[in-house]
Amino acid sequence: MEVILLERIEKLGKIGDVVKVRAGFARNYLLPQKKALRATKANREYFETQRERLEALNAERLKEASGEAGAIDGSTVTLIRQASETGQLYGSASARDIADALVGAGHQVERRMVQLDQPIKLLGLHKVRVALHPEVAVTVTVNVARSPEEAQLQIEHGGAVLGTPAAEGEAEPAEAAQGAEAPAAETVPAEAPEAGDSAAETPAA
Repeated sequence: MEVILLERIEKLGKIGDVVKVRAGFARNYLLPQKKALRATKANREYFETQRERLEALNAERLKEASGEAGAIDGSTVTLIRQASETGQLYGSASARDIADALVGAGHQVERRMVQLDQPIKLLGLHKVRVALHPEVAVTVTVNVARSPEEAQLQIEHGGAVLGTPAAEGEAEPAEAAQGAEAPAAETVPAEAPEAGDSAAETPAA
């Protein structure tokens, strides 16, 4: 299917370009989101009458997104979730959860801007791309932890901090070596020769 782009679409083209896309992608995403029009003769003529307005609107949105990018790029949001001792979440953290956290932190972000291939299912620090505009994308860190205290530890250590048996009580190899003494070598007395042994007998006078 051929469509006319109403805004820049990554890997497709810029505003006004006529591109060929899969019919499902057009029907399920581009057309409902008003990011494109079917490339019919009527729509081509309509687009030319609206081009100046659309380009001005895009320039305004680009300016707003660029301003927001400075405040959000490199920022961190924390999501508190229940998880197992191995760090596996009981559930997951979705794009909507991340968008809500960013909005709660005072940023202008919509769920569709959060580019998450699949929900987050592990504790730790996760880098997530946020497309504020087709021409402006930033990266935020999502800190998924079981508590605010654990979230702070993860920031300090650069990732998930999980307890291990070795960390809780096992002696370090060096300490174990220092505390253990080598057993003393045993002295085995020489056995006395038994009576009747020819080597031990005294020659007769």
